[in-house]
Amino acid sequence: QVQLVESGGGLVQPGGSLRLSCAASGNIFSINAMGWYRQAPGKQRELVARITSDGSTNYGDSVKGRFTISRDNAKNTAYLQMDSLKPEDTAVYYCNVVARRGISDYNNNYWGQGTQVTVSS
Repeated sequence: QVQLVESGGGLVQPGGSLRLSCAASGNIFSINAMGWYRQAPGKQRELVARITSDGSTNYGDSVKGRFTISRDNAKNTAYLQMDSLKPEDTAVYYCNVVARRGISDYNNNYWGQGTQVTVSS
């Protein structure tokens, strides 16, 4: 099994910053991509940012220029630096990992339990 541990959520004022971390552990052969999705009350889950094993990134339109995703392959950890936060960024943020557990395994999606980010004055 693959376990994901998220950290770094909390309450921040508009214009502030937060940094999320997601550490993957367990039976991992390789990680293809790591990323963050978010879901606000009454809304669908949406992509925030994603980074592949070769460092390619893509971002949701609403966070481009404000959020930065990075990855430490040696630690199987992804980071999401969130700057210039807005109230509309308030949501539960979920870590997502696409990984293989063995050489003959297919890529599977794994999800963290989510961490709350609240942007409010």
